[in-house]
Amino acid sequence: MRILFFTEIDDPGVGSSTRQMYQEAECLRALGHETAVVSAVRKREDAGETEIEGMPVFRIHSDYPVRFRPWVSMRNGAITEELERILARWKPDVVHANLLHTHIGYHALTQARRAGAAVVFTAHDVMVFCYQKLTCFHGGEAHGGTLNDVEARLSKCIPCQRLRFRPGRNRRIRAVLQRDVHRFTVVSDALGEVIRANDVHVDRTVHNAIRPLAQLPGDAEVARFRGRLGLDGKRVIAIGGRLHEQKGVGKLLEMLALLAAEFPDVRLIVMGREEIYEREFKPQARALGVDQLVVPTGWLAGEELECAYAASDVFVSPSLCFDTFGLVNLEAMQHSKPIVATCFGGAPEVIVEGETGFLANPFDVERFAERVAQLLRDPALADRMGQAGYSRLLERFTIERLTAEYLEEYDRALAIARAR
Repeated sequence: MRILFFTEIDDPGVGSSTRQMYQEAECLRALGHETAVVSAVRKREDAGETEIEGMPVFRIHSDYPVRFRPWVSMRNGAITEELERILARWKPDVVHANLLHTHIGYHALTQARRAGAAVVFTAHDVMVFCYQKLTCFHGGEAHGGTLNDVEARLSKCIPCQRLRFRPGRNRRIRAVLQRDVHRFTVVSDALGEVIRANDVHVDRTVHNAIRPLAQLPGDAEVARFRGRLGLDGKRVIAIGGRLHEQKGVGKLLEMLALLAAEFPDVRLIVMGREEIYEREFKPQARALGVDQLVVPTGWLAGEELECAYAASDVFVSPSLCFDTFGLVNLEAMQHSKPIVATCFGGAPEVIVEGETGFLANPFDVERFAERVAQLLRDPALADRMGQAGYSRLLERFTIERLTAEYLEEYDRALAIARAR
């Protein structure tokens, strides 16, 4: 079988869903299948064919002001001809679309279907009905995050998007998905529920996965990391990924202020771009009196990233947006770390409340902080939950399981395409 992936990010060191795609592709090739990738690049000089992690990658140039995304993403004329040539040349049996909301666009699904490929679409986010990360559903501070209003409608979307609002956008996307996609999958049941609530058909949930590392950092490496960051003898909380208010970083600083009263030795390592932390969150940390307790690490990769996970006592994911899955939780579980995560989105499908960690509403700062405090007070409990999380990872969230489920989806899509 020849499987061609669509994704707008082809660097496995940047996007977690991209890294997962490369791992799946490696498993597919080991089973005798052929794989390739179509991606989009902003710089014209980066366009062309290359190879990443043993797989051909066809890079197509596309660059435009993102405010025009509701229009361009329907049909991006900058990529249409080149994509036609790639489809004709590579002749995929299956096209598996992962990320295409900005530069590849929905018309690419039509092109893939017309080229004779079976089309599988995986929703990693809510953008088939929302213009961005879903943030309005919980009602914010006014409702304590409990509103649960997930349906898109004019009264919400026009004030939110203003001049970026495009009448008929969602209707056109639904039409393309219905006509040109043979199997529609989502990365969590929670994501499937909100997408179905917006009149999009969903066939199946295929939970995200990672390939557990063959070897984790040793005690000496972790000790050096802790020493370099001044973490010796400290209780360490960690957050990782994209630093944004909707990821709950601001709320976490409020929680840190509460925790510091009981645990003066607590430290928060922030694994993300340091310049974003300095610009957007350090003033709040200073106002709360916790700026000296925050250790921004900058963007980490490789052994340094693994050492950061290993050096932490508790991992937190306090997202305020609808967090569809959160691969960082699996990465923390790989290091046998207990997790305190948001109740919004797919986290409850990963973390078992009271067994592998805790789930809490990040708008309830005191309750969320208390869950973290429980684990800091009781290292034995934290260790039991971390070990249970690691066992759950090996049981449910391996890349081999994901590959087998997607192969089932590819077969089903092929059968539907032939029948049509």
